[in-house]
Amino acid sequence: MIDILMPRLSDTMQEGAIAAWHKQPGDAVAVGDLLVEIETDKATMEYEAYDAGVLRDILVAEGEVATIGTVIARLDDGNDDAPASASDAAAPAEADAAGAMGAPDAAAASADAQASEVASQVEPQGAVGQRLFATPLARRLAREHEIDLSAVLGSGPGGRIVRADIEDARARQASPEDTAIASPARCASSPTAGQGTGGATSTSTSASDARQPTAVPFDKTREVIARRLSESSSTVPHFFVTAAADVEALMALRAELNGSLESTGRPKISVNDLLVRACAIALREHPGVNASYSPEGRGETLLHGRVNIGIAVASPTGLVVPVIGDADLSPASHIARESRRLAGLAKERKLGPSEMAGGTFTISNLGMYGVEQFTAIINPPEGAILAVGAARPEPVAVNGAVEVRHRLRYTLSADHRIIDGALAAAFLATLTGLLERPMDIIA
Repeated sequence: MIDILMPRLSDTMQEGAIAAWHKQPGDAVAVGDLLVEIETDKATMEYEAYDAGVLRDILVAEGEVATIGTVIARLDDGNDDAPASASDAAAPAEADAAGAMGAPDAAAASADAQASEVASQVEPQGAVGQRLFATPLARRLAREHEIDLSAVLGSGPGGRIVRADIEDARARQASPEDTAIASPARCASSPTAGQGTGGATSTSTSASDARQPTAVPFDKTREVIARRLSESSSTVPHFFVTAAADVEALMALRAELNGSLESTGRPKISVNDLLVRACAIALREHPGVNASYSPEGRGETLLHGRVNIGIAVASPTGLVVPVIGDADLSPASHIARESRRLAGLAKERKLGPSEMAGGTFTISNLGMYGVEQFTAIINPPEGAILAVGAARPEPVAVNGAVEVRHRLRYTLSADHRIIDGALAAAFLATLTGLLERPMDIIA
């Protein structure tokens, strides 16, 4: 018997939710078969089988959450050394380690109904401190189909809302009479009616609050963003250095390059693509910026041998940072293709662990929103992040005359434990020189 454990699918993952099982107990499993889809803090990822056999038990049902290393299923490989069934091994100690474990059931709706203490701890809070109970899968389906959970009557244990209830609510959406009947039932059973989950809701959390707030509970991605950036802001001594470059020649070169690419069908090169390439070259010249503080806190600087640049991308679930590996060795055309591929995967929540790991430096660009200048929080464990604004036409003095030229401002946020002000300034001076002599970027 082989235990199938909740895998670590990203460097920030602490737990995962079972989105869908693609095999059921009794099904034959071959190496490489798609076994389960797992929803992490960053994406929903497919997990393939590494061993062959027959799926014996599912220990964590669809919609339930389990921490990394928890046994989520068991595969019968013909070896009888392990317990004969999952129920035999479901001792209290194992249940505590798993955090959220329900009895296996072939019916998906029944599986959703398995309640656990850990799952209840992440439920949204109501107006008077009580919870609107719903499984993670039910909350996700409610967000996707814009269903107000306060109008749904839960059929699970303790009134918990499960997937079957969401499907019933979807079927009733075309029938206002049924919906009107369902709402009072929810109001009577729970004083938390009106509390939404993950999307905009129509009622405030407290009628006595003059601000009339609406509570929008964090999803997994937002939870991780909040935790990691809070830790970074409070534990990493940030300092900020701003510079500006005359990018008139850069804009002209980009227009020329894209004109030649137009007939080839290859993706056009953006200002951000050229920035990635320029930063990569500057990082190679200043390896002290392409560095991290020792995670063991031993007073060491980790100088990275590769230049892997992360690009902050807004996805439907929050900010994600896919990584372009060896950007210093890649031409701008390759960076353009890779940037678009990763951005597309981010929008579809299909980024894999390997596409978000190993970053040594991050670029956050808000220029497309018209932002002129801002500061960013370092993405741990990296030592620096570059915040980039928009390239704007400005009047500048050129050879004693005033001309209107495009200028670009950017701010480096650096970890002062490993990067000094002089090093940060030298890095920005190199970057500015590259942006103002763009042929050095594509050479």
